Amino acid sequence: MLRIDIITLFPELFAAWMTNGINRRAFEHGLAQAVFWNPRDFTKDSYRRVDDRPYGGGPGMVMMPQPLAASIQAAQARHTLHGIVDSTIIYLSAQGTPCTHATVMNLSQSKGIIILCGRYEGIDQRIIDYYITQQICVGDFVVSGGELPAMMVLDAALRLIPGVLNDVLSTKEDSFYSGGLDYMHYTRPKTFENITVPAVLMSGNHLNIKAWRMQQAHALTQAVRPDLLHVKNDK
Repeated sequence: MLRIDIITLFPELFAAWMTNGINRRAFEHGLAQAVFWNPRDFTKDSYRRVDDRPYGGGPGMVMMPQPLAASIQAAQARHTLHGIVDSTIIYLSAQGTPCTHATVMNLSQSKGIIILCGRYEGIDQRIIDYYITQQICVGDFVVSGGELPAMMVLDAALRLIPGVLNDVLSTKEDSFYSGGLDYMHYTRPKTFENITVPAVLMSGNHLNIKAWRMQQAHALTQAVRPDLLHVKNDK
């Protein structure tokens, strides 16, 4: 089982994500478990304050270190009870390493993950320096908080856990699994908007179909993401 602890000011945002589709199967079948920790529950003032103005001035607010540290420690304590002493502590950040298939593959094979979802202008740097073991970036853009990026990363990791998908081959034919993009897909009807399904896919010759798909995947990768081919060749 993959134990996931999520530190967030808005745990309710994850409700639909956990109870629908592939993710629902992961949690219902006991292949993954998610526990939420709200930093407001670890504050020491009556206002449950989690943010303050940044030192040095500037716009916006910064998440304070004390509630975050206490949240992380609570999550770590839970993991320790289950025999997990080396949990990966992730912060979703623009300063993080770009998330790749290799990233989520490693996470899917973990026993425990702690994910910190930031808000406002960010979190106190001392939390990053002392607690965070991995920073992940999902793209060159900024969103309002770490919750949506966390769902994206976890969604990608959960589907790689054996038993989550009905057909394990589904992941092996996905884009990025072998370094490039997936081939294009077709289903009924045979003709749509005057575009007909390629004849080879209806030939019944599985060797020819496999060769065609490999050729199309390579051509698509070369046209759209040639950088992926360069990375593969450099390995």
